[in-house]
Amino acid sequence: MVPTISISPATRSLFDEPLAIAVQGLGPRQQVTLQTSLWDESGELFQARALYQAGDDGDLDLTRCPALPGGSFSGLEPMGLFWALQSQRPLWRLVKRNVETPFVVHLEVFEGHRDPPVRLLAQAQHERAFLRDGVRRIPVREGRIRATLFLPPGNVPFPGIIDLYGTGGGLPEYRACLLANYGFAVLALAYYNYEDLPKEMKEFDLEYFEEALNYMLGHAQVKGPGIGLLGISKGGDLCISMASFLKGITATALINGSVANVGATLRYKDVVIPPLGMNVKRIKVNKSGVADILDVLNNPLEGPDRQSLIPLEKAECHFLFLVGQDDRNWKSEFFAVEGSKRLQAHGKEKPVIVCYPATGHYIEPPFFPMCEASRHLLVGKAVVWGGEPKAHCVAQIDAWQQIQAFFHKHLMGKPSGASSNL
Repeated sequence: MVPTISISPATRSLFDEPLAIAVQGLGPRQQVTLQTSLWDESGELFQARALYQAGDDGDLDLTRCPALPGGSFSGLEPMGLFWALQSQRPLWRLVKRNVETPFVVHLEVFEGHRDPPVRLLAQAQHERAFLRDGVRRIPVREGRIRATLFLPPGNVPFPGIIDLYGTGGGLPEYRACLLANYGFAVLALAYYNYEDLPKEMKEFDLEYFEEALNYMLGHAQVKGPGIGLLGISKGGDLCISMASFLKGITATALINGSVANVGATLRYKDVVIPPLGMNVKRIKVNKSGVADILDVLNNPLEGPDRQSLIPLEKAECHFLFLVGQDDRNWKSEFFAVEGSKRLQAHGKEKPVIVCYPATGHYIEPPFFPMCEASRHLLVGKAVVWGGEPKAHCVAQIDAWQQIQAFFHKHLMGKPSGASSNL
């Protein structure tokens, strides 16, 4: 028999969707190497490789056969060939810039366990898409707003979410559109280094974010009375600032966010919150020349740095803190615990805090490979982000479910854990 690869779903799936991969037609207990290859939109190659042995019947089912030691991962990992993808260019992170096109993944089966592999036995191609059929992508240029709105199919109102990324700037859309696939109206909002927005992170006016909030609250296809906020890193503390000062926010989910204002002055009318102080002398550099910036920020509970604390006790919303306990960007668990203390000290609802061991800073949607280190725009050099690939993958899958359940519960009135019927 000629070996063949079967993938389910067969030719196309959503990026956050698990796959079932199997190889048929091998010899009994035949040793093979499976390899995935993905080229990003910059032309950079990501690859993962795993060593396997077929069963007595010549079949290899990744849901039942563990990978042997010696590849990118080992053990029973049905999606390992995806979450273990690593850039062949150092310090390069996988992102998706054009969500209207899929990533194309090439899967190859080679004879034996040689490195590099030699004889190709079978190959297949699979598309990992970001937009479910019928989800609409709508560029938004109203007033000062620079954003993209994703709307699920249908003309009924959907629970609304504003999605903010971190210091990379620009307008990342991939998380927003993946979330819209599950029945949410999601606005991916740019706030600097995009079109005519400020080129640098020096000062932010919260009234810009208020404009985006009012756009969502007034949209005919956004279900009221309030909306949700989702932010990672710097986007997290901006979400906390929005929840603290602006009306109409029901639920705020933070991925490795800070309860202090970081990196730029924040203004709202007559309120000015300075950025948290830092000391670059506390940067550590590892043997590879990559910076560890974990200790760079000052303690926001001490001295004049207290002025950088965001008054989240003013917020009238539910909070979810998702924390990578090996976050090397800053002390996310400390920030989450401090936020919880402040809320409870002011008689507010205790936030939900979910901590993930061996998980780094960039908790992305499921099956994005962990980025160990890449360039930090504010620091101006490569930094480590933390995390261990397998644990980070598990955290991303769980965090994605936590985010959806949180917003379903508080924006739709559904019990926690409910899923959309879309």
